[in-house]
Amino acid sequence: MILSPDFFLPTLNAGWSVGTALSSGVAAFLYVVAALISDSQKRPLQAFLLFAWLAHAAAIFFETTVGGPDAQGALVVQGARFGFAPALSVTVWLVLTVYMLESRFLPISVMRRGLAWMGVLAVVLAWIFPGAFTHTSLSPWQPLHWVLGMASYGLFGAAVLHGALLSRADRQMRLHANMTTPLGLPLLKLEQLTFRFVAWGFAVLTAALVIGWWFSSPWRWDHKTVLSLLAWLVFAALLLGRQTLGWRGPVATRWLFVGATLLLLAYVGSRFVLQVVLQRSLV
Repeated sequence: MILSPDFFLPTLNAGWSVGTALSSGVAAFLYVVAALISDSQKRPLQAFLLFAWLAHAAAIFFETTVGGPDAQGALVVQGARFGFAPALSVTVWLVLTVYMLESRFLPISVMRRGLAWMGVLAVVLAWIFPGAFTHTSLSPWQPLHWVLGMASYGLFGAAVLHGALLSRADRQMRLHANMTTPLGLPLLKLEQLTFRFVAWGFAVLTAALVIGWWFSSPWRWDHKTVLSLLAWLVFAALLLGRQTLGWRGPVATRWLFVGATLLLLAYVGSRFVLQVVLQRSLV
């Protein structure tokens, strides 16, 4: 298990550890219920998913901060704790945020069980592997770089969610001569939503890379950097190909899945190897 250097200071971290365990356990339990409950129980389903999402947000807060109350009871946060599992947890939480918003207006409930089980996996992994401690004073721009990076993960995760729906609809619609997906959503609408998330994710990823390059000293050509740039090139090619060559359907979704896989490996994959396999606490 990867722990922050200050993890065993009881004054600062005992409450944080309890908060992590409690919020993670509640989130995992509620996600399991949301995955198993029948689609016919719409209101209980929405309630369980909402409370699981809220507990997941609390778990992310406890997992990624290091601190506690001072002598006067005021909140003290000393730094941040991050790694592959918290990054994956934040990504899944952001994708679930998009799903919960869209499911109120679009018929995409078919993805609910899969996303709920992903939520269980994400909170459990983040509980077991909370990551490494890093001082937030390393650079005033570093927190913004992280926020933009995680936002791009969430946006591309949402794009992958819609891309999976698009691929499924495309396969099923080959058996039917119409332009409405089995979800009841027009195919062109689903495709537009998918690439809207791709475009937003590409813009945010670009900003994260520019900030990382401009304010990093020195710039490091490590696995995370190389894979992130490769993912950026794949997404750039996808958007350019769609704009100039009219890429659609399986061709476009394949590019999307390749880019998302490279981006996932860039931080989550490389940090898993460093923190779990090699037992190094680099962030």
